[in-house]
Parts: sequence; C-alpha cells; structure tokens
Amino acid sequence: MIRMYNWGRSKIYIALILMITVIVIGVLGFRFFSDYSWVDALYMTVITMSTVGFGEVQPLDDNAKLFTVFLITISVTIFAYAVSVITEYIVSKSDPKRVQYRKTQKMIHQIENHTIIIGYGRNGRQAAIKLLAYDKPFVIVEKEDEVIEKYQNEKLFFLKGNATEDEVLIEAGIRNASCLICTLPEDADNLFIVLSSRQINKDLKIISRASQDTSYKKIRLAGADNVIMPDRIGGDHMASLVVVPDLIEFLDNLSIVGKRSINIEEISFEDMFEDQKERTILNINMRSRTGCTIIGYKSPDGEYVVNPEANTVLKPGSKIVVLGRPEQINLLNKEFGI
Repeated sequence: MIRMYNWGRSKIYIALILMITVIVIGVLGFRFFSDYSWVDALYMTVITMSTVGFGEVQPLDDNAKLFTVFLITISVTIFAYAVSVITEYIVSKSDPKRVQYRKTQKMIHQIENHTIIIGYGRNGRQAAIKLLAYDKPFVIVEKEDEVIEKYQNEKLFFLKGNATEDEVLIEAGIRNASCLICTLPEDADNLFIVLSSRQINKDLKIISRASQDTSYKKIRLAGADNVIMPDRIGGDHMASLVVVPDLIEFLDNLSIVGKRSINIEEISFEDMFEDQKERTILNINMRSRTGCTIIGYKSPDGEYVVNPEANTVLKPGSKIVVLGRPEQINLLNKEFGI
C-alpha cells in the first residue's frame, strides 16, 4: 500500500514533467521555425496541445507545419495521459482505503511512545484488546487485505505492508515508538523483524512470539527483551488447573483487562510522588487510605520483591504492584492523582 500511494504521486510528477517538456519544445519550435514572439509561441503551443481549433497567429511554412504535426502527435498522447492520471488521483482521494491510510498516517505522525503490533492473528488481537482497555496508542502492521477489511474500525489503525521490510517499520513510526509486539506465526519472520527493529531503534522495548524452543535464544540474541511461547504457557496453565485448581481459578478472576474492573495495578514512583522524595511503604499508608495492598515492588535496578516489608524504601525509578477491588483501585488513582 505504501508503494502504491508513492507510485500514484510519482505518476502525477511524471505527467507534469512531460507536460512542461512538451510546452518547452513547442515554444522553442514555433520560435525557431516561424520566428514567433515568445508570447505568440506560447499561445500557439497551448492551442495546439489542447486542440481547441483556434487559427494560427500567422501562416505557417512547410517546416512549421511538419513541426506542428509532430507537436500535435506527442502532445495529444501526453495530454491524455496527464488528464487520466490527474483524474485518477482526484477520484482516488475519496477511496475509503486511502482515506483510512491518510488517517492512520496522520495519527502516526502525531503520537510518540506508541506500540506497534506486527500481525493481527489470535495473539495480535489479544494484544490490541489489552492496549485498548488501557487507552494506549498503537498501530497494527498487517499484510493481508482480508484481515484489514474484516477488523478495521475507528479504534484500530492498520498499516498494510510486510513488516520484514524496514520501509514499513519506519512508516509505522518505529523511530518514535516505545514498544513493538511481534506476533507472527513463523519464528524466522519474528527473528528478522526483531533484528531489524533493534537496528532502527536501540531503545525500543521488543516483545516477540516464538513457537519452537530452539527459536527462543535466537530471538533473544537478535534483540528481543521478552520472548513469549503461547503454546507452552497454555499447556502450563491447563496442567496447573489440575495441580492447584482453586489457586488458578482465583488468579484467573483477577482482572487486569479494563480500568473499570481492574484488580491489579502497576504504579510507578513518578506517578505517585511529584516531589521525588523517597518514602517507605509504611509512610504512604496505602492500606488505610485506599484499601489496596502492596503485593510487589520493583527496584530501579529491576529487582523484584514479592510481598515487600513495611520498611521497604520506595525510590525514584521504582514501581509497586497493588491488589484491590475495582472501587479500591479507583480510590487509589484519585488519592494519588494517577
């Protein structure tokens, strides 16, 4: 699609260049063969190209007539080509696909720190649902027309193209993106996209799918921050329902899908405290203020602590994970201005 739109603009440029070239040839020809003034030569060129049938400024000799025949021959062809190209471009401006493409491009140019989802299969759709629930901006790169036509709506922005091409990734705004989620079924494609994405944006957080155990390390070495194996997760989850069924059912009922029904929230230190001063968990008194319980702490160095102590110091760059009922989570957001 990107190439198609670029080619449409290129045809207009080519048509304009050909038109200008013919006009220049006509003006110089009439100036040379009939000794017309520049204005008369331009006038004769225009009426010849447009075939309006006006008379000559002055009688033409044989050489001028032969030149006029030549000019009419090439100008009619080029003029017809230019008219068809320009007409096609004007008509295509109202094409729904082009309108949606321009809307997507406008959105991409206006946002930063967005997420790029590669592929809109089962995993891609689940990723989109989660990002929509959290009002996170994202762009979907999909190469199949049938998928785009089926799922495209006002909330989903599709960019048609093959993500293995750097041009498509750049068009999706990868230089300004914060995260890339690669969900293609073929590990080789995911590996290539991860490698290309890491080369374009060194700071990009890359999450990739893998189907084979042998692909896990390769995709990590290519630059992925996280590699997810859906089949392994699914099998582990089903086995857990046999081993510890009540615990798994309880965890399944913890909603992290939408802000209205959320039970678990991850909050950064900067979102909670604008003054950037260190505090202990005991100091913030979250349980009595909101009813939420802090069940996890991530230090600025990336170290995780489950069920941290009350004297744990919250530092800039750290995050906490809290558990609570939806109304308690909402109260927490209001209490700390999140």
